[in-house]
Amino acid sequence: MKKLFALAAMALAVCAHAQDFPAGKPVTIVVPFAAGGPTDRVARDLAEALRKPLGGASVIIDNVPGAGSSIGAAKVARANPDGYTLLLNHIAMATVPTLVRNVPFKVETDFEYLGIVNDVPMTLIAKPSLPATNYKELTAWIAANKGKINLGNAGIGSASHLCGLLYQSATKTEMTPVPYKGTAPAITDLIGGQIDLLCDQSTNTSPQIEAKKVKAYAVTTPKRLTTPLLKDLPTLDEAGLKNFQVTIWHGLYAPKGTPAPVLKKISDALKAALKDADFIKREEALGAVVATDGRIEPEGHRKFVAAEIAKWSPIIKAAGVYAD
Repeated sequence: MKKLFALAAMALAVCAHAQDFPAGKPVTIVVPFAAGGPTDRVARDLAEALRKPLGGASVIIDNVPGAGSSIGAAKVARANPDGYTLLLNHIAMATVPTLVRNVPFKVETDFEYLGIVNDVPMTLIAKPSLPATNYKELTAWIAANKGKINLGNAGIGSASHLCGLLYQSATKTEMTPVPYKGTAPAITDLIGGQIDLLCDQSTNTSPQIEAKKVKAYAVTTPKRLTTPLLKDLPTLDEAGLKNFQVTIWHGLYAPKGTPAPVLKKISDALKAALKDADFIKREEALGAVVATDGRIEPEGHRKFVAAEIAKWSPIIKAAGVYAD
């Protein structure tokens, strides 16, 4: 009987917590990357869009960068599972299990999945002095310069690093990787001609493409983009590199064990935020596409990440480059 009373009391406490959530306390979204980067921008847009469906709660950002996002993700995995500490991470959730050999958490079991937020296209760009004027000419230039091509990236585990790995695997071409501490210095050296190629998010490359400071050859989405700046760029698939698709998606997570009623409140708030006109407009301005498919549901999100882990693991293992 005492056990039954204890269980009933616990159930009532959980229900009361769910009804009160967020109970005037701020909700923190941990971003496992530095402030000012593309994931940080998405998080801040999302924080603003979540406030209203969370009853006007304050939603703040905590930047915890390092080790390919695993430091920030580990902080959330260890956090109190009460709904007040969340994680916004990108494709790193699918690559960290392989990229970090001593990862301090399990992506599959240490988090509650809340939904995918958006997809950010990647763009293949080159130094302005590169002679190729289209992707066909670029493939010929790559073939003629094997062993001499420098491929920049924003650091091990970054979106540009992952895209570069997949591009080399798909084209069966080895290039010399040149890692930087962030996208900004990589693009600066690309513009200056110190590196030849870069595959990075449209959120980072669009200003340089618009200013004609770099050459742009293709996007990595299944279909052409509709944004005025990038609508004339072919997809790599239509340009001849079949089945090459990379988008840097972002998802929202809570610590494992967060009560189901709290998870539902957050999940419902996320779905409302993804329909917010201002949020959609802000994401479009970044070149991102807000998610509308089954991945916005927790189970769809979980299945998608599992498929992404299966996709990226052999590519990272073949490259033999790790973040730890």
